[in-house]
Order: sequence, then C-alpha cells, then structure tokens
Amino acid sequence: MNAPGLPPQLLHRIDDLSLGNSFAELPPAFYTRLMPTPLPAPYLVCAGASAAALIDLDPAEFATDDFVETFSGNRTLPDSIPLAAVYSGHQFGVWAGQLGDGRAILLGEAPAPGTGHPGVLELQLKGAGLTPYSRMGDGRAVLRSSIREFLCSEAMAALGIPTSRALCVTGSDQLVMRETPETAAVATRMAPTFVRFGSFEHWFYNDKKAELKILADYVIDRCYPELRDTANPYQALLAEVTRRTAHLMAQWQAIGFMHGVMNTDNMSILGLTLDYGPFGFMEAFDANHICNHTDRQGRYAYSMQPQIGHWNCYALGQAMLPLIGEVDDTQAALQNYQSEYAARLDDLLHAKLGLQSKLPEDGKLFDAMFAAMQGSHADFTLFFRRLGDLQADRPETDAPLRDLFIDRAAFDAWAVQYRTRLKQENSLDSRRSIAMHAVNPKYVLRNYLAQTAIEKAQRKDFSEIGKLLGILEKPFDEQPENAQYAALPPDWASHLEVSCSS
Repeated sequence: MNAPGLPPQLLHRIDDLSLGNSFAELPPAFYTRLMPTPLPAPYLVCAGASAAALIDLDPAEFATDDFVETFSGNRTLPDSIPLAAVYSGHQFGVWAGQLGDGRAILLGEAPAPGTGHPGVLELQLKGAGLTPYSRMGDGRAVLRSSIREFLCSEAMAALGIPTSRALCVTGSDQLVMRETPETAAVATRMAPTFVRFGSFEHWFYNDKKAELKILADYVIDRCYPELRDTANPYQALLAEVTRRTAHLMAQWQAIGFMHGVMNTDNMSILGLTLDYGPFGFMEAFDANHICNHTDRQGRYAYSMQPQIGHWNCYALGQAMLPLIGEVDDTQAALQNYQSEYAARLDDLLHAKLGLQSKLPEDGKLFDAMFAAMQGSHADFTLFFRRLGDLQADRPETDAPLRDLFIDRAAFDAWAVQYRTRLKQENSLDSRRSIAMHAVNPKYVLRNYLAQTAIEKAQRKDFSEIGKLLGILEKPFDEQPENAQYAALPPDWASHLEVSCSS
C-alpha cells in the first residue's frame, strides 16, 4: 500500500524518518525536555495515508508495532528531542497567565518537501502525559476527543482550509476521568510550527524583551523569511499574521465552521486552524449558535468569530509592540484585518452563489439570503449544495431546496432576487452548477457522524472512522453510494453537546 503519487523507493519506514528540532535550539526557557509517558498496551485506532504522504511515510507502517509504539509515546524515533513548550494566553477574554503544552509533546520535525517553506512538519503527540505545564490536568487525551480531532483536521484540509494535520490516533484501555471515566488516547498531529499568539504573549507579560525578540526572529527566519529584509520585519510579521487570520476567519464563516475556543493560546502564528476541541459545523442556521457548551456567554458564537479573530490579533499586536517600536506602526499592521476579512468573505460568497461578477447591490442579496436562512433555520451545508442545482428559468424545480425552509414565502422572495441577479450576468445553469459544487461541499463532519464513529470505536470497532475519513477526503464529490452521510441530522443529534473537555 503506497501513498498516492509516490514510488515505493521514496517511502520511509518509521525508523528512516530523520527528525530535526529547530525549536529545541532555542534557549531552555522556551521549553522543557521530557519523555512522553508510555501508554499501556496501545493499539491503533486510525491513521491517514494522505497525512503520511506529507512526510513520505509508507502507510504500510501503520500495521507495525513500531508505528503504534512510536506514536503512543512508548518508543523514541532516532534523533528525536521530545519537549513541551511554554506559552501563555487570554482564555475567554481573560488573561490566564502561563499555560503551555499541558498534554502535548513535540517529537521533532520531519522533512515534508511537498508542503512549501519551511519544508518540514513538526510531529506532536497530544495526550502524551503530564508536563510541567499541565496545571490541574492529567496530561492525557481521551478517545472521543482524539477521534474528533483526527477526522476534523483531515476534513478541513480536504475543504482547502489551512489547518494542522492528523497522522493517527492510538488508544489504550487505561481509564482517565472526565465527566465520566473514559479511555485514553494519543493523537499525532502535524504542522510547520505550533507557535501561537500566546507564545508571544508569554514573554511580553513577563517583561522578557530579549526572549520575545528571539521568538520573533525564529518565526520570521523559519516561516516568513521573505519578511526579513523589510523596513520593520516585526511590523511586517504582525501584518502578515493579521492578514492570514482574517482570511481564515472568512473561510470558517463561509463553510459554517465553528471553533468553539478561540483563546489566544489556540491561535496559530501561521493562520492555521489549530487545537480542535468543542468545534462544530453549522447545521440549522443560527448566526448566534454556540457550539461549545462551556461557553456560557457566547463569546465564541458563530457570529462572533470574525470579531474575536480581530481581538486576538490586537492581543498579538500588544505583545509585539516592544519589537515594532511605535503604537502607530503596530496599529497600521492591524488595520488590514477588516478589509482583508471583508474582501475574502465577499469573494467566497460570490463563489458560493455562482456569481462571476460583482455588483454594488450584492451585499443586500447576501444579507437577505442569511435572513431567510435564519428565519427557517435552514441547514447550512444542504442549502448551499442544493443551491447549485437551482435552474434559473424553472422555479417549479426548487422543491429540494425550498423544503429546507419553514417560511417558504421568504425563500420564494429571495429566490426571485437571486434569479434576477443570475440573469444580469447571463448565467448558464450547467456551468454554474459545476462551479458551485466545487466550492460548496456535500459532506462535512457533522457532530452526529463523529458521534456514531466514536461510539463504535468505544466498542473497538474502528471501521466507521475509516469510512468517514474516505468520505470527508472528497467532500465536493457526489459519492451517491454515501448519500446518507449528507442527510439532515437525526432527531437524537439535537441533544449532542460538546464542551472544553471535548
């Protein structure tokens, strides 16, 4: 079994992976070196060939004991320098002080030549045991949350949304306590770097400008070398991170993704979707939907995500002010957020509606669409997917789309506006449908689909995880044999809740 497009001689076995660790070259204050805590009697829950291909790892290795032992934390790869990083952060808008990798251990970085600069991916074990930064935690992850992170990481990548990746999940019968006893698991995730906004905040709030500069220089030299020769590299770094974050928020909103815990310690300095906990994909549309049961005040509701992304960039700007030098220069770097977000979302919405041109009144069309969806709580993913099948001159064929709305009159009124807009650019149904289906997925990781896979996995049946992974890796394809995975959620799904323990 070989990864797609890679001849067998280029694929690595586990022990052929040559790990570096540039983060370990930073001063000792940035991390603590320690070994993962072994996971008793581990077994493989799931692994992804697409993720393995990024580091030229032969998927045949999934079946070996060495693979399971390595990514459970029970054996060490050659040249690995395991460590846990320190960082701080704002949690739910409140300064939380020192945090850090409380249950994650960085093994090192593997060559990933097809991923662009810096051409490596860090391998990190999540759930690998206690670290000095665990605070009141037990250092473990549970099977439930690990499966969710694995599936969503790979689903987001297939949707074209910047994200950390997930290589595998290993499990154990060892019990850990959450709301109830659950079995432990370790998820292996990958990213060019796991440096966060909170990594910068840590040094700023501890008045450590020398360490702050070391971190910024490390990030620039390793991830943004094109910024090194700008007039003010630190200002340029803030501006680029702000731009990437604004674009990420637009992509989340356009696909209906809700992160659930947008704390500054969960914000990637690369603009990646990072730290999957109580996430969700919008189903019955409600702009104020809160996917995280722990978020009592709704700080991270769907409608709040763009604003919180901006707030988090300001928190990063505050932390970088000593390096940038002037408040005005810092604010200038942050000013691009709103325009970048608005422009990116505008592009995405035009694509989602199959509009090739832009007119001044299009904003009103979008607003009316979301108002109609809100009024009927129309299913987000199904609405946009079925909208791609709308025929400009045949309203009588609208039933599959129209049936998503309780208020049929509201839909009918909007559909008249939409059809008028299509005629303004002489839209061709067949061409528009192909374009819309290429950006509006048929399949997303609905909570009930994940829950079904989790419940089977808790009975040691991991087949549904593999089935879901295969479907989610092709979210825009029709896959008629899997049509049931695109259906409206069953009634029991309305009772599902995810929280910070997820």
